[in-house]
Amino acid sequence: MSKGRLEGKKAIVSGGAAGAGGAASEIFAREGAHVAIIDIQEKVGVDLAKNICDKNGKAFFIKCDVSVEKEVKAAVSKINECFENRIDILFNHAGTVIIKPFLETTESEWDWMMNVNVKSMFLMTRAVLPSMVGKGGNIVNTSSISAVAGTPMEVLYCTSKGACHMFTRAIATEFREQGIRCNAVCPGFIKTAHGIRELKELRNYGVNVTEEDICRLQGRICEPEEVANAALFLASSESSFVNG
Repeated sequence: MSKGRLEGKKAIVSGGAAGAGGAASEIFAREGAHVAIIDIQEKVGVDLAKNICDKNGKAFFIKCDVSVEKEVKAAVSKINECFENRIDILFNHAGTVIIKPFLETTESEWDWMMNVNVKSMFLMTRAVLPSMVGKGGNIVNTSSISAVAGTPMEVLYCTSKGACHMFTRAIATEFREQGIRCNAVCPGFIKTAHGIRELKELRNYGVNVTEEDICRLQGRICEPEEVANAALFLASSESSFVNG
């Protein structure tokens, strides 16, 4: 029986309880990784970890708001205890979206968006990197096509994803000599609860994102497993020359 593409690896998936993050948790475990699922959705995360273990995979759940430094430090400390201070893969997937006219957005919404989408990536990466330095590792960040293509009603979201893009490139450059790679997946609209809500709210504001528009823009809507499979490729040795 052939080994999985992540056989023996120890991985963290933030926002890993549902949607594309949940798909990644399942696929990483199926490919042989021991997966630490981090999310604020406790019941969903606990159930997913149990389901993975019931299928002979290895996973556990830790509740954590990845935009809060204290919680991130505590979560990563627990994970390091379980993983014996070796983390091979970090998939920073946690994120959210705000859809409304720019002039109606507030400072608190700006702060929330940057905290959830960007600060969380900073906090998780900073907490995990010490366990990779000297051993190597792979970091995968979820960015978006919105990092390079502006969308009306999503100025805050697009700005946050642009920051994720450059964070990825800068981390890749700074840590490449230490055997640590950092890459981003940049999906379009995804068939998750998050993605369906985004489409619905954009349509409510008159943005052209009908099924016909989606077909024209990106061929079809993306399945969560397709995002997870892209993250799997970047987290595996198959992408050993892909960085930044």
